[in-house]
Amino acid sequence: MRVGIVSDTHVYDRAEELGSEVLEAFRRHGVELILHAGDLTSTDVIEELREVAEVVAVQGNMDAYYGTSLPLREVLTLGRHRVLLFHGSGIYPRGNPEKLAYLAKEHGCGVVVTGHTHRAALVEMGGVRIINPGSPTNPRGGYPSVAIADFGDSVRVELLRV
Repeated sequence: MRVGIVSDTHVYDRAEELGSEVLEAFRRHGVELILHAGDLTSTDVIEELREVAEVVAVQGNMDAYYGTSLPLREVLTLGRHRVLLFHGSGIYPRGNPEKLAYLAKEHGCGVVVTGHTHRAALVEMGGVRIINPGSPTNPRGGYPSVAIADFGDSVRVELLRV
């Protein structure tokens, strides 16, 4: 299964729009599902992404301030893989791979999709694959990005500049 992954879009509080580059990248790569790891700050983002594929989103630390009510975590089965979708709020230091891997294992997952740092990262920690797509609208110390993941026998991930 081909999955588009995005986080920290911050539409209307830090960015005027999601940007057509994100939708075009997901269309070009033929994604069947889109995971949003929080800090949408507007549910308009979900509606835009649904033009491309089904969307599963979780709440980020900024979403409650903007009236966005989403679950804090979701556990999904994608192919043969159990995936924890979690923004990363409450993990200190921010993006700590050891703590994210521990949390994934607590939920019986071998993959965690996270955000919160606004920095794209692919990390393997204690047998857990950690995928952070960065931010397409408000990157910190990098470039605007999303991720494409193929969940088959293994998990293959590509970070894309948008």
